[in-house]
Amino acid sequence: MFGEKLQKILKPWHLVAFWAGFVCDTTGTSLMSRLAVGQSAINFHSVTGIAAILLMLIHAVWATVVLIRNNKDMMAGFHKFSLFVWLIWLIPYFSGMLAHMIR
Repeated sequence: MFGEKLQKILKPWHLVAFWAGFVCDTTGTSLMSRLAVGQSAINFHSVTGIAAILLMLIHAVWATVVLIRNNKDMMAGFHKFSLFVWLIWLIPYFSGMLAHMIR
């Protein structure tokens, strides 16, 4: 995310990183949910986590569209959307960490 923001233009290697991040985050979330068997499935962390994963998917798809269209204006403005997605992703990241530290 920060490479794309610093370079101020979307490049193909950013797209690879977005899809890899989506796959890794989804896999990690799936594995962690298996460890949480028996715990309440609907809570702040799980709702924001699902929202973050959906936003990551939308982000990766949108990045794919932007690169395929090869529109320089869209490529240059894409980093604003990336920042938004990253900020939303931080919510479940920190809420899960804090929830387990409090226990």
